[in-house]
Amino acid sequence: MTKTIKGVAAPLPLANVDTDVIMPKRFLITITREGLADGTFADLRFDNAGGPRPDFILNKTPWTKANILIVGDNFGCGSSREHAVWGMRQLGIDACIGTSFAGIFYDNARKNGLALPIISPETRDLLLQAAGNGTEITIDLNGRRLTTGDISAPFEMDDATQTALIQGRNDTLDTLEHADAIRDYEAGLNSEMRVSVNK
Repeated sequence: MTKTIKGVAAPLPLANVDTDVIMPKRFLITITREGLADGTFADLRFDNAGGPRPDFILNKTPWTKANILIVGDNFGCGSSREHAVWGMRQLGIDACIGTSFAGIFYDNARKNGLALPIISPETRDLLLQAAGNGTEITIDLNGRRLTTGDISAPFEMDDATQTALIQGRNDTLDTLEHADAIRDYEAGLNSEMRVSVNK
């Protein structure tokens, strides 16, 4: 199975963008995942009156259609809110390319199909320059390589994350692979409980 992510990349070179910037806490009151796209980068995207900030990259053409972000160091730090990843996916973001990501954010991304290729600072700087021109980037998950124009560079991604993204897997699907064993275990527990009650 192969998987390639391709699209317009938007430069977002801010360092230490935490999950409260990605998804401000006022948007966490929902009990479902719906409507979180509106909260994603809300304070960067919108002014106090709710209008779009014209200077924010995702509000500018051609980056209004960006599905890839080139991000600064330590992206996704802060609290472990999965809403941040849910919102990014709802906004249409398929990948964030950067030099480093917070561990819990990285794990949440893997669970929800958000690719986080890790690259060198030198490659990141080249990609930021290319993304500033509205270029498209191709991310080859199988080959762990990204390309755009004259740039072709490898990226880091652990095997488990690569497999999960290529196969569209998550923790629930992984658990269901063991459904028969789980049913057998539960049946054994029920039998033990019946024996205990009858004593």
